Amino acid sequence: MSEQRAVVLGAAGFIGSHLVERFLAEGWRVTGVDNLITGTRRNLEHLAREPRFDLIEADICAPLDVPGPIRAVLDFASPASPIDYLKHPFETMHVGSIGVENALRLAKRAGATFVLSSTSEVYGDPLEHPQRETYWGNVNPIGPRAVYDEAKRFAEAITMAYRRYEKVDVRIARIFNTYGPRMRLDDGRVVPTFVAQALRGEAITLFGDGSQTRSFLYVDDNVEAIWRLLRSGYQEPVNVGNPHELTIMEFARAVQRLVGTRVDIVQRPLPEDDPKVRKPDISRAREILGWEPKIGFDDGMRRTIAWFRERVRG
Repeated sequence: MSEQRAVVLGAAGFIGSHLVERFLAEGWRVTGVDNLITGTRRNLEHLAREPRFDLIEADICAPLDVPGPIRAVLDFASPASPIDYLKHPFETMHVGSIGVENALRLAKRAGATFVLSSTSEVYGDPLEHPQRETYWGNVNPIGPRAVYDEAKRFAEAITMAYRRYEKVDVRIARIFNTYGPRMRLDDGRVVPTFVAQALRGEAITLFGDGSQTRSFLYVDDNVEAIWRLLRSGYQEPVNVGNPHELTIMEFARAVQRLVGTRVDIVQRPLPEDDPKVRKPDISRAREILGWEPKIGFDDGMRRTIAWFRERVRG
């Protein structure tokens, strides 16, 4: 078989960099594209001498020109944490609309499979629990989080339009809270925030009363699901998440336990439109992909804490 090539958009980001590694491990050639607005070259520096990988610094909101044969285009190019997308609202909306269409056009020209990284945020503050792919969501289209939520909902819509009218082979992964090494310490999401605070001996800042829930998926399990989704032939959305649900208070206490600290937990007001619950129904992933999370919460958190410990020391 001739060498296959994947184009990973957002390759210098948290999940994108792990995807690059997986495709290289599977024997593929990989071209990464990233404008480094939230990603960093540090996530890929260990691949500097890998002959089958190259990185193009570019904004995918400009027309994409990646010559040569391409088997898969994976779009993981978007700010994904509230701090990032509230700091870059227009860039977030543009990359979820103009950028996604440019990526779809690239996939169409190349005859490649297109994989969209969507999000559990398309469900908004859900009235259905757990969330199934058939649920249309409860999103505030004019709230502060809408710049991300609606960008991803549009991204799904245009992806399905390219499937129906342009016959592009598409995949849609609705990704729930994912954590692991290479998350930014300052990205504002709950895992790096709580872990960094505990490691520094600072009080853990908990928004709301801590009763809101999240479901945490380790990054290696996420990448395995994306790999299987690409190869599945399935063209409808698939939840990629962990059905093991924790309240934020339970998560904060778990961080205390795993870091080995007695720091205080202090409460702050809940941000506007913050979802009260998050739990994926992964029946579709189990049936279509033969996939479910394999890495337990304590195991994944210990790996993540060890990685953050080195960064906090630095």
